[in-house]
Amino acid sequence: MDLFVQQTLAGISNGAIYASLALAIVMIYQAIDHINFAQGEMAMFSTYIAWTLIVRFDVPYWIAFGLTLVISFLGGMLIERIVFAPIHQAPALSHLLVFLGLYAIFNSLAGEIWGHTIKEFPSPFPDYSFGGLIGAHQVGTIVIVMFMLAAIYSFFKTTKLGLALRAVASNPESARLVGIKVKWMRALGWGLAASLGSLSGMMIAPIVFLDPNMMGGILIYSFTAALIGGIDSPGGAVAGGFLVGVLENLVGTYVEFIGSELKLTFALLLITGTLLLKPNGLFGRKIVTRV
Repeated sequence: MDLFVQQTLAGISNGAIYASLALAIVMIYQAIDHINFAQGEMAMFSTYIAWTLIVRFDVPYWIAFGLTLVISFLGGMLIERIVFAPIHQAPALSHLLVFLGLYAIFNSLAGEIWGHTIKEFPSPFPDYSFGGLIGAHQVGTIVIVMFMLAAIYSFFKTTKLGLALRAVASNPESARLVGIKVKWMRALGWGLAASLGSLSGMMIAPIVFLDPNMMGGILIYSFTAALIGGIDSPGGAVAGGFLVGVLENLVGTYVEFIGSELKLTFALLLITGTLLLKPNGLFGRKIVTRV
């Protein structure tokens, strides 16, 4: 029973990270109708920025944390304005190639600047375990991510800017007709997504350690969460993140032939099953076409 509780709590902690990155994926999808395959590498690069501030410049953790969120936000907006705005009407293949290019750029640039050796990323939480079931860093991760998700939810529900973003995501043409600056709303969505990605990177780095390829598996789990919840549903992405986190841990623990080595294979099976059985996800909108 203790093992079940331990793995479930660990899954919730991992699920919080998947949820934040899955929400970032969904926000980019709602902004430009394409999936950002470089989302994990952007998060990794932001995590290196945080590491530089904390380790090399001796900036206190929480100040570096806030600065990294701001830098990531501005970086996300710049990428949308400089890279994607000019090709907004381009074919889907063009967007795919640009995403793959961004993936390669961020990955190679991180290796060139900081090297490919694994680095230890500091945790702001003490090395403490609650009854041997869950560590302080895992509890802190859940609290921080939930606070961030609650802030994002409040922003979208209660502010004019958040309502404008939702309007653009729902129907950009109608939003433009009522005076909303659609281009800048897309850039703002990119900025928020980049900040969410950097949050997931900073929370997972103390567990998996820091290197240019650290977010590869995390991106697959987060993409799985976004598909299961619904690629056009922010709330579904969050729910999918926690669901994938718990399932991943329990299946890896109790299904012997999967174990820890084939967890990514299980995630890919979930992606395949979702696309075959429920392509809109659990909470995604059904697309109705008038004939």
